[in-house]
Amino acid sequence: MRERIPLGQQAGKVPGCQAGLSVPPVRLSLMAILSVRDRELFLAEPHIAALSVSAGPGRGPLTVPIWYQYEPGGEAWVLTEAASRKARLIEAAGRFTLMVERLSPTTRYVSVEGPVTRTIPETDELLREITERYLPPEKVPVYLAFAKAELGKQVAIYLRPQRWLSSDLGPS
Repeated sequence: MRERIPLGQQAGKVPGCQAGLSVPPVRLSLMAILSVRDRELFLAEPHIAALSVSAGPGRGPLTVPIWYQYEPGGEAWVLTEAASRKARLIEAAGRFTLMVERLSPTTRYVSVEGPVTRTIPETDELLREITERYLPPEKVPVYLAFAKAELGKQVAIYLRPQRWLSSDLGPS
């Protein structure tokens, strides 16, 4: 049977690490928390988000990729099928998280969590707006036709950013 080593002592056994740290101090110095302006601008770029919402007691969160829309200083919103498990869980929890990332030119991420401020039925304008954000112009009409025919009734769920986590893991 292997001997259990207390967590503080384990960190000291990693080359370059000090007791209590999980990464060497030199690596920590490369990590930069983004300014409010930089994190909002990054979130406003058209990344695919990971949406997470509580799935209830005894379960990990439901986490799925999703298109979203955000303008700096405003609310983020997503479109999803009204009858989906995701929509039901968001309604029950009253809040959710979006996380976006990139790998180049530096590894950067922004995570935002907050309460749902409203849920409204999808409109043609909202569907077009989010589709144009993610697809090239020549693909938009085909996707809009597909969404109307195949996706069923959708809702827009708005999130008020309340808690932010962000980092850039290297020089720009």
